[in-house]
Amino acid sequence: MQETVIEAGRSEKHYWADIIRFRELLWILAVRDITVRYKQTMIGVAWAVVRPIMTVLVFVFAFHKVAKIEDTSGVDFKIIVFTGVIFWNFFATAFQQVSNSITGNANLVSKVYFPRLLMPLSSVAVPLLDFFVGFIVLVPFLIYSGISVDYHLFFVPVFLFFAFMAALSLGIIFASLNVQYRDFQQIVPLIVQYGFFICPVAYSTSSIKELSWYPFYTWLNPLAGIIEGFRWCLIPNYPYFTWDSFLPTIIFVCLTTIIAIIFFRKRENSFVDYI
Repeated sequence: MQETVIEAGRSEKHYWADIIRFRELLWILAVRDITVRYKQTMIGVAWAVVRPIMTVLVFVFAFHKVAKIEDTSGVDFKIIVFTGVIFWNFFATAFQQVSNSITGNANLVSKVYFPRLLMPLSSVAVPLLDFFVGFIVLVPFLIYSGISVDYHLFFVPVFLFFAFMAALSLGIIFASLNVQYRDFQQIVPLIVQYGFFICPVAYSTSSIKELSWYPFYTWLNPLAGIIEGFRWCLIPNYPYFTWDSFLPTIIFVCLTTIIAIIFFRKRENSFVDYI
């Protein structure tokens, strides 16, 4: 295995090559985050299953049993909520982890040279692990519920990739701002909390598709396309996703990724001044 040597004074033109050069550090940071997350827990990664299941039970009880709110998609309400929660948990956790990745590694930032972009990248390891564990449980649950998954299942990585890039790009912007202005530590949880209800997590877009402002909703809320696309992968003949509705998501992810990288690179050298 090639040894990674940490040295100062690398020029700007070596930055992207250093991302590959320090891939072992990326792995070490990712493993560390996973270890810290589940250290001294009794059930370990099983929490990745317990959390969404508890969320589904609460929403089914509160919305379906108490408030008598029915989803108009015709799909079992438990399936609508479970598929939405699994995917939203990945995005929300990744967004929060990336947003806090720089300040959470302040000791590394102030001591050694390496591409700081490795810290946001490594912080997505925990949400990815949680998603895969939850997904392993979700598929048998769908089959048990009478849903026969088909070839659309192979499109899951497409929507997972766009969710990953959306969380990473937004998180990088907030991580850069969070170094100097710690107010953003308070803003991120609010975005996650309100976003849960704004996005079609506990409901499908069938409930709002006939409303006059729905086209604006798809453009102003590009995450809706990702969540509904995920349901389309798992629920045969799911009619509330079209590739046309996914266009705002593609544009949003491309723009935010470009903006995030430029913004991060411009502020990266000043991190050590505020840590």
